[in-house]
Amino acid sequence: MSIDFLNSNSTRLNTMNDSAKPIAPITLPDLEYPQKEEQWLKQSLHTWLDEEFLPEIVNGKIAERAAKIFVRQRMEGENDLGSLVIAIIAEMRAFDFSRSFYSEFAVANAVSDLILDSLGIDRCCGA
Repeated sequence: MSIDFLNSNSTRLNTMNDSAKPIAPITLPDLEYPQKEEQWLKQSLHTWLDEEFLPEIVNGKIAERAAKIFVRQRMEGENDLGSLVIAIIAEMRAFDFSRSFYSEFAVANAVSDLILDSLGIDRCCGA
């Protein structure tokens, strides 16, 4: 490997880092009505799952599990949306997705999108 190669890679990385700005975390307001939020998320996610591919019985179970995880994390004081998404991914890994078109990643991303939409936050392009 030549020094020129290393220098050109280093220059490219520095250029990328100069223009890349971190995305600010999204902090949700404190949880006031856990049962309402859980019910809303369960229904919204179930509808999204059914409309995205095919309505399946397992979609209701997926939505129920994800909503419970989300609200439990919120009740434990977690309000950072990114951390909530990671928690859903981690805990949904134990769910049997063999009868579904979805995975824990798709479910967690859908939850994030639903929350952002409900808050009126544009999820396009990191804006």
